Amino acid sequence: MPPALNSNSVISSQPPEAFTGIELDDPKAAAAGVPAVTNSLKHVYGSSGLMRGTSAMLNLNQWEGFDCPSCAWPDPDDHRSAFEFCENGAKAIASETTKKRVTSEFFAQFGLSEIAKMSDFEMDQAGRITQPVILRPGAQHYEPISWDEAFHVIADTLNALHSPDEAVFYTSGRATNEAAFLYQLFVREFGTNNLPDCSNMCHESSGAAMNQSVGVGKATVTLKDLETAETILIIGQNPGTNHPRMLTSLQRAVENGAEIIAVNPMKEAGLTGFMHPQQVKGVLGMATPLAKQFLQVRGNGDQALLKGIAKTLAEDGTIDRAFIAEHTVGFTDYEAHLRTLDWSELELVSGISREAMQKVARTCARGGRKVITCWAMGLTQHKNAVATIQEVVNLHLLLGAIGRESAGLCPVRGHSNVQGDRTMGVFEKMPEWFLSNLEREFRFQAPRQHGYDTVAAIKAMHEGKAKVFYALGGNFLQATPDTEFTAQALRNCYLTVHISTKLNRSHVITGRTGLILPCLGRSEKETRNGVDQFLTVENSMSVVHASHGKLTPASPHLLSEPEIVARTAAATVGSRSRTPWLELGTDYDQIRDRIARVVPGFENFNQRVRQQGGFYLPNSARELKWDTASGMAHFNTHPLACIQPGAGQLVLQTFRSHDQFNTTVYGLNDRYRGIGNERRIVFMNPGDMKSRGISPLVPVDMTSEFRGQTRTARRFLAIPYDLPAGSCAAYFPEANVLVPIDSYADVSLTPTSKSVLITVKVAE
Repeated sequence: MPPALNSNSVISSQPPEAFTGIELDDPKAAAAGVPAVTNSLKHVYGSSGLMRGTSAMLNLNQWEGFDCPSCAWPDPDDHRSAFEFCENGAKAIASETTKKRVTSEFFAQFGLSEIAKMSDFEMDQAGRITQPVILRPGAQHYEPISWDEAFHVIADTLNALHSPDEAVFYTSGRATNEAAFLYQLFVREFGTNNLPDCSNMCHESSGAAMNQSVGVGKATVTLKDLETAETILIIGQNPGTNHPRMLTSLQRAVENGAEIIAVNPMKEAGLTGFMHPQQVKGVLGMATPLAKQFLQVRGNGDQALLKGIAKTLAEDGTIDRAFIAEHTVGFTDYEAHLRTLDWSELELVSGISREAMQKVARTCARGGRKVITCWAMGLTQHKNAVATIQEVVNLHLLLGAIGRESAGLCPVRGHSNVQGDRTMGVFEKMPEWFLSNLEREFRFQAPRQHGYDTVAAIKAMHEGKAKVFYALGGNFLQATPDTEFTAQALRNCYLTVHISTKLNRSHVITGRTGLILPCLGRSEKETRNGVDQFLTVENSMSVVHASHGKLTPASPHLLSEPEIVARTAAATVGSRSRTPWLELGTDYDQIRDRIARVVPGFENFNQRVRQQGGFYLPNSARELKWDTASGMAHFNTHPLACIQPGAGQLVLQTFRSHDQFNTTVYGLNDRYRGIGNERRIVFMNPGDMKSRGISPLVPVDMTSEFRGQTRTARRFLAIPYDLPAGSCAAYFPEANVLVPIDSYADVSLTPTSKSVLITVKVAE
């Protein structure tokens, strides 16, 4: 095989550095309201037009409609409003249903260097890709290719590798259950477990922590539990931007008497108030107050805070000793550890007073202890992420607040089917029972050696150990850490393949050969033999339900994700496989029948998923059954830890703006934080700015240093903001260049995107 030379070695992996004309306003005190409605309609009708846009919105998250391609927040079990979507969902569907098209003429006009000069926003605005295209070795322009030829290029390259382990197969959270199941089956029949996915970069820490502690890596609560809880802790999560439909449930909880406690370095609008846009008072600008207690924790101070809450419960004698004795192990060591903790150190590390920690503990211990803790990336992307999340579990075990109504653990997943993809087997180290079931059903020998996770996959490509990169969705370059390092890893490949709906920056940083395979969107209808097809997803609370595409596809040349995977597999392993790939790729009932025989909880899949609203998967921890090595829930004792900045350093967290979802940028505004028309921003504590001689809106350079290597993000506008001293924040993917490839969480190996040590200075 020829050396991995490509045509994009001089093309920048970074978005353009030009500023776009920042506009500043005061941060908002509450989320949603009339501006959310106005902005939703502006995006949908501006992109999709009146007829297509209206049809999309009326079918979004409805019983017989399609699942939102945005977040994984669950739909109500017993009712659906006529407008069962949020502002970010409207933006996602506007992006997918846009009238704009990226055709062969587009690629003839714009070469790699021209596309690379576009911002991420401009790439999304270009429109839907209409046919498969290939970037041939040495070429500067993608050109059309037939589907059959594309599959042959993939198959020939994969089958020429010295080992199946030289290929990496990535998965985005938007892939449906059927596509994900076929995908992992193909990869394992090909002979490898190299199945990194977006979970590796987000909630891997949650799964690792919870599986060790309670034997389940998913939420142990339902939507009804949340709405009837007495106390809700929201830690390291911004629902107003990332899961806006959650605000409706939080409002119901408050109206039912719940007290919400928010823990976050930034005072986000979605944590303080909610103006329901479908209620009169919301339309009138009257907000329902949400968080009654707001703890502005310092960056990476959450573990200390949680230990302080637990220490209070122990000192007050308000722990549930009967529950602990019946259901747990490890309590004696944990109780002894709590006694050793010094209050002054907990205050210093967390940035929260002893009195505030005690108040939270006593709020949790009141009433029936119907406590639910929700969290997201603010907890999962630190070196001590797993230990911190296990402190959340410890807190619930102390209270006996798990395995019963209105109480439990709630990691809030991001992408709409990221949890379902893992259930379907997209994981580099699936357990033996899954592999055995897969072998029994499909009559092949599954590999047992663990595969590459995301960080390991990037390193393998960078070192030349992996030579093919195949992505089922996503924007790998922009989603991953250490952008320049990852870009070089992709350039080192013989072949990079992306199943996509729209352009993204990963399409300009390719291997020697690059392929883009355009697929149907979640909203688009697929009809075979006169019968409309449907696919399925799993939400953040383990409900599996159908998604029925309703709209005319953007192009007649698009294929569904399951068919693309099946035809790739047929071309690559078909001659040596007993799996009827082409049949499965066009008959999704057959895929679901196979899933039912492989994955527990999916018995009678085809029948149950056709019921209105779908069905819940079993959750052993919810039933007080502990699927751990000991058969009991585990207290885990960890030493107090926190990132320690050096002289002049700040702790940077990367996060989203309100006008984006993951790496997809829908616009240049961040309304709730008072930012308009700009993304190259770093939010800083005013005192930190003053001590560094940085004035508002002055361009600065940010530099991270890790193990002797430096990485710099140039020309970001400094914005004074209400943040704890020593903490700062910037948007991803622009700031991902600062996240070192070798800085990741213990156990889960999740990149530490919320704990990046940087220095900031005025740009030269």
